[in-house]
Amino acid sequence: MSIRVLIAGWFSFEQMGATAGDFFARDLLCDWLKGASIPFEIAVAKPFSGGVDWQEVNPAEYSHVVFVCGPFGNGWPITEFLPRFVDARLIGVNLSMLEALEVWNPFDLLLERDSSRFARPDLCFLSQQPKVPVVGKVLVHPQTEYGTRAMHAVANEAVERLLGKREVATVPIDTRLDENNSNLRSPREVESLIARMDLVVTTRLHGTVLSLKNGVPVLAIDPIAGGAKIKRQAETIGWPIVFAADHLSETALDAAFDFCLSEEAKLEAHSCATRANALLHNVREKFLSGFEVNHTSTID
Repeated sequence: MSIRVLIAGWFSFEQMGATAGDFFARDLLCDWLKGASIPFEIAVAKPFSGGVDWQEVNPAEYSHVVFVCGPFGNGWPITEFLPRFVDARLIGVNLSMLEALEVWNPFDLLLERDSSRFARPDLCFLSQQPKVPVVGKVLVHPQTEYGTRAMHAVANEAVERLLGKREVATVPIDTRLDENNSNLRSPREVESLIARMDLVVTTRLHGTVLSLKNGVPVLAIDPIAGGAKIKRQAETIGWPIVFAADHLSETALDAAFDFCLSEEAKLEAHSCATRANALLHNVREKFLSGFEVNHTSTID
């Protein structure tokens, strides 16, 4: 019989808590098999796709079955899975064996992560997957003071669509502190999180300001028809990536998103922060002058 491998793991069973680590280890083994020109298939279960159902395949087609990553014990569904492939050579990789090997070890070859006899580093250390952008999502709550001009739902839905079609690590960030939906408790926590993003997509004024202050490019959508405080702020400091909710284009948003991930955008964000500080250079003095005894009222 020629070699043909079935790769299984906790991603092969519904509701078994498959993690990112399971997939990193699985994909590493796939790369090794491809490099060795060894044919294989992956057993997957909902909600995952791109493989086969281990309950429907013909077990006789596989010379080897590999179970990769995670805790592994002599209970369901393993007690149903193993008997189905009893004629295949069974290999275990990156597993934490829950029972002592002297008591139970079903593998012909076991390269465990840890067991009663041995421990080695997790295979994720060898995984070389490219990183994806980390994008802060800062959405505004409805602001009734803008009346019929308010288009918060339109703006926020545009953000969700924009992020939904990209592989990015989205981090919800709530700037509101009386009731915070992202477990942030202070202004410093909010700003520290924003400052660590690669890009921020926002419908909030301070999502825009705190991003640019820290040199983080921001795709800002003003949720008010025609634009209001966000658009005015961006124009004041010279930040070009701002949209009004009633003038949104999927094509323009896509292009803006791509630009915000560029080095040019990072440089422009830093320039905006410098420009903003320059424009605010005399506000302190003007504020304090209001407390002078002979102060003359002025409007600038």
